Amino acid sequence: MSSFPGPFHSLVQLLPRTHTPPSRALEQLHEVLARAVDRGQSQQPGTRLGLVLGVYAKEKEEAVPQFTNAGETFDRLVSGKLTELLCISGPPLKKGKIRLFHGLHQDFPSVVVVGLGKKAAGVNDQENWNEDKENIRTAVAVGCRQVQDLEVPCVEVDPCGDAQSAAEGAVLGLYEYNEFKQEKKPVVTAQLHGSDGKEAWQKGVMFAEGQNLARYLMEAPANYITPMKFAEVIEQKLRSVNSNVKVHIRSKAWIEEQQMGAFLSVAKGSDEPPVFLEIHYSGSANANDSPLVFVGKGVTFDSGGISLKPSSGMDAMRADMGGAATVCSAIMTAAALNLPLNIIGLTPLCENMPSSRANKPGDVVRAKNGKTIQVDNTDAEGRLLLADALCYAHNFNARAIVNAATLTGAMDVALGSAATGVFTSSSWLWSHLYEASILTGDRVWRMPLFEHYTKQVTDCPLADVSNVGKYSRAGGACTAAAFLKEFVTVANWAHLDIAGVMSNKDEVPYLGKGMAGRPTRTLVEFATRLSKDKQSV
Repeated sequence: MSSFPGPFHSLVQLLPRTHTPPSRALEQLHEVLARAVDRGQSQQPGTRLGLVLGVYAKEKEEAVPQFTNAGETFDRLVSGKLTELLCISGPPLKKGKIRLFHGLHQDFPSVVVVGLGKKAAGVNDQENWNEDKENIRTAVAVGCRQVQDLEVPCVEVDPCGDAQSAAEGAVLGLYEYNEFKQEKKPVVTAQLHGSDGKEAWQKGVMFAEGQNLARYLMEAPANYITPMKFAEVIEQKLRSVNSNVKVHIRSKAWIEEQQMGAFLSVAKGSDEPPVFLEIHYSGSANANDSPLVFVGKGVTFDSGGISLKPSSGMDAMRADMGGAATVCSAIMTAAALNLPLNIIGLTPLCENMPSSRANKPGDVVRAKNGKTIQVDNTDAEGRLLLADALCYAHNFNARAIVNAATLTGAMDVALGSAATGVFTSSSWLWSHLYEASILTGDRVWRMPLFEHYTKQVTDCPLADVSNVGKYSRAGGACTAAAFLKEFVTVANWAHLDIAGVMSNKDEVPYLGKGMAGRPTRTLVEFATRLSKDKQSV
C-alpha cells in the first residue's frame, strides 16, 4: 500500500481553453515548448511517460473530435496530428473505450485517448449518480491500465474537467493486491497533467487511497489480518496521517469489563483473542462538539461457527470485516483531509469459528444493555458484535451513529452489487448519505425499517430477541436491521448492509476484480457534508 503522497508537481503546463488571438496563442505554445525543453533537460535518461487524454462523444456525425482543454492543447502542440489520427483510426470513440497512439511527441511516447461520453451529462436521475464523474472515473481507469500494460512507469492524467474524479479513476484503476505474488504488475505512478485542479486532484487521490486501504484489508488472507493485526495496521496508518487522532486497542479483559456478552460469545469460538478498536479523531475546533460515530463489523474470518457455511466460496469470508475496513479507512481519509468535525470509530474484531467453545444454536447470551439474545443461527454473528458496539456508541452523545457491515446474504440477493442497502428512520441522515453517494457514484438505496420486521425478531421463545427472524429467510436483511434497532435509542442512526458490494467482478469498471472497499468514498463524502451542516441534535 502506498502512503498518501504530497502535492503532485505537473510536468506539463496546460493552455487555457479560450478564444485567444493568434499572436497570443503562438506565445502560449512557445511557453509550453519552453517548459517541455526544461523538463527534458531535468528528466533522467530513459524515463518514459504515458499520457491519458479525454475526448467527448460527437454531437454531430460530421464534427471533428471534441477534446477536453488538455486534449486541445496537446493537439495544437503536435500540429493537429492527434485529431487527424483519431479521425482515421476508426469510428468515433465510445464512452469508456480507448485509442492508443505512439510517437506523437518525444516527451510522451505513448498517448492514450479515452472516450468520456456525452459532455455535461450531469446527474442521471434514473441511475442516481453524476454521470460525468462516473464517465471520467471509468475512462481514466481504462486509460491508465493501458499504460500499465505497456510497462510505462509514469502516466500523466488529463483532469477532464473534474480533477478529483480523474484522480479517483487513476488510483483506483491501477490498484491491485499482489502481496504474495512473485510476479507483479509494473508499478505505475499517476499524476496530474497540467496545473488545473491540483487541490481537487490531491483530494481525489486521498479518497481513492482510502478505498484502496479498505480493499487491502479485505483482500488480505485471514491468517495475516487477524483481529490484532487489523488494529495495528489501522493504528500505524492513522498515526502517520494526523496528530489529532487517538487509537485505543482494547483487550479481551476490557471487553469483559464492558459486559459485551454478545460480542464475547462469538469470539470464544476462536483461539484468536478479540479486540475492540476505538478511534477518536478530533477535527472540530470545539472538542465538545457531538461526534459522528462510525461502527463497523469486524469479523476477520467467518466460518459460520457451528452453523457452518458451505465450503464453496468460504475463502471470501476473509472480507467479513468489510464494515470495519470501510469505516476505519473513511476515518483515516477524513483525518488526512483535516475535516472540521469530531469522529469516533468503533470496531469489534474477532473470528467466528466452530470450536468446542463456540456458540451453539439455541444458546442465550446477554448484550451490554441487558437484553438477552437467543442465538438460533451462529452464522448470524455480525449482529451480535454490532449489538454491543451500538450500545457502547451511546456513551458519546453522538450527533449520528452510522454502522456498516457485510451482514446478510439477503442484501446481496435484494440489490446485488448495484448499491449499499441503508436502513434508517432519520430523513436528515438519509438525505446526506444519498446525496453523498450521487457524487461518489458508490450508490445507496433506502430499505424498509418497519415494525413488521421487529415483531419477527422479538417473538422469541427463550429470550428478549432472536438473532434471526422467525420466518427464516424471508426479508433477511430487513429482520437483521430490525434486530440492530433493538440496541439503538438515538434518533439519527443508520445501518448500512454492504454484503452485496463486498466484492467486484466487472460491475464497477474502475475497480479490478476482487474486494471492492465500498462504500468508503461515500462515507468520506458523507462526513464532509456533515462537517458543513451545522444542524444540532
